[in-house]
Amino acid sequence: MIRNYFCILVMLLASAIVIGQDRPNSTAQNYLRMRWTTVATGMPTDWYGTDEAKRVAENVLVSQKDIGGWVKNQPYHHVFSDSLTAYYKRTKNDVGGTFDNGATISELRFLAKVYTHFKDESYREAFNKGLNYILSAQYDNGGWPQFYPVRDAGVETRTDKTEPYSMHITYNDNAMVNIMNFLKDIYADVPELAPLKIATNTKDKARKAFDRGIDCILKTQIKVNAKPTVWCAQHHYKTLAPVKARSYELASFSGSESVGIVALLMDLDHPSPAIIAAVDGACAWFEEHKISGIRVERQTDSRGNRNTVVVTDKEAPSIWARFYDLEMGKPYFCDRDGIKKYALDEIGAERRNGYSWYTNAPQRVLDTQSEWHKKWGVD
Repeated sequence: MIRNYFCILVMLLASAIVIGQDRPNSTAQNYLRMRWTTVATGMPTDWYGTDEAKRVAENVLVSQKDIGGWVKNQPYHHVFSDSLTAYYKRTKNDVGGTFDNGATISELRFLAKVYTHFKDESYREAFNKGLNYILSAQYDNGGWPQFYPVRDAGVETRTDKTEPYSMHITYNDNAMVNIMNFLKDIYADVPELAPLKIATNTKDKARKAFDRGIDCILKTQIKVNAKPTVWCAQHHYKTLAPVKARSYELASFSGSESVGIVALLMDLDHPSPAIIAAVDGACAWFEEHKISGIRVERQTDSRGNRNTVVVTDKEAPSIWARFYDLEMGKPYFCDRDGIKKYALDEIGAERRNGYSWYTNAPQRVLDTQSEWHKKWGVD
């Protein structure tokens, strides 16, 4: 796996040389400076009908795995060198398709956008293959793994220096939430996807997969004294219990990933009593675990070294830790050694500055809870 990423890096550097030689116009230069996820879904509607978008679409087609997914963290909007194109063609059967960091869902939404303009059947065929990939990857219990097929355990251990975890049900970085929002758009036949003329039986499959996903979400919600709280970033693919991922991502209450789950549940029409209980339980947990009187600062010393620190500020808005200990409910922080610490300044600079340990995201769902109650007549 490491060797593959090194090969991609070398070929991307070659592609960068091609970009410099081509001297693209200002519009091209603007999108080439953006992140792929922004280009995939955040450009003006008309841009997806341009020659630039068509060129990017060819990259997306050639890089799709035969099974239907895409690898993560790749700038598919950059100009591909001949060697990079050959690499993607040569590795189409390799394991690597994933839902991590928005992968696969971003590419599918991009293909839908360009298909609307060009009506190229190759885009539609790739879209359908990707959708089938999503449906095939779902477990019988309703969850989705981070990678599908699951990565080789030996490769995963060597790459991430931890026990294998890509098989587990993954809420981390909104992986499963992104999938489910996409499936909801499929069966709802939203205008953005309508030009694809998705078959009725496929929409039915998407709806059933979504419903199984909701059932999985309810079953994985952590209960404390029989009360629903929030979720871990990963849950065991068989037992549904909270589990660790990377060495510093231990089993925990997640103050971050749980927000996307709650927002998904709050977006459902005519929520059932079980959905209402899940949302209210999570919001109660957010209220109980908010942190007041501090803020996070990113400082730079005289040598240009970055340092993330927590400072006292009585006027600061509430924030939440990304992880809370399952036993005590306390925020924790962790180096790659996997040892919990209970203050950010107790861990080393590499993880302290290279990871997001705090979030203000729970405030978004707390701010909408009252209106959500009124909308659905919740007492």
